Amino acid sequence: MNYALLHVRWAVPAVTAIMLAACAASKPQIAPPPPPPPPLDASYDWHVLLIAPFGSVLKDIPLAVHEVLVFRDEAHGESPAGDPECYAVSGTGPRFLTRSPSSYLLCFNRGKLSRIEATVRLPENGSAQIVADACALWTKNAHAPNTAASAGPEGSEGSKDSAACEGADGGIAFAAHIEREPNEEDTQLTIQLDAADPAS
Repeated sequence: MNYALLHVRWAVPAVTAIMLAACAASKPQIAPPPPPPPPLDASYDWHVLLIAPFGSVLKDIPLAVHEVLVFRDEAHGESPAGDPECYAVSGTGPRFLTRSPSSYLLCFNRGKLSRIEATVRLPENGSAQIVADACALWTKNAHAPNTAASAGPEGSEGSKDSAACEGADGGIAFAAHIEREPNEEDTQLTIQLDAADPAS
């Protein structure tokens, strides 16, 4: 009799443990939330292009420059500063969107810095995400009349340009657009920074 009771006393905890294990196994597993995206590289901020404050004179520019002739098409219009004198950097411009700009211009009106323009080449298969991330950063604390990043192939057939992002922040207007050339494997993004009052 004692032998039978001993078996019962051991069997009850064992069965209970098995049932608890089965219940635990049957509970739905809740997936942990995805990790937050890594912070953007500091070069995504267009403020890195401001190597000198707007209103600076040419001799205050900390980089060696040379004068260039700039021809603008009607699509983007003329500079609000009228007909400025523009200079390209003799060497590498400031790093932007993790890349060295293929073009970096400093434009002066009445002898004062009034516009900065930079162009970088982006990979076609990643340009949409790069522009979307950059635009979200630029417009986070800015007055933005147009925050729609459009780095994809939208637009009319044969169109090579599309607006990317524009707004104003701290008295500086920024406007970026995408350019695509036929038979090219990458995309060009050009950003223009304009002083609020370039003639002052």
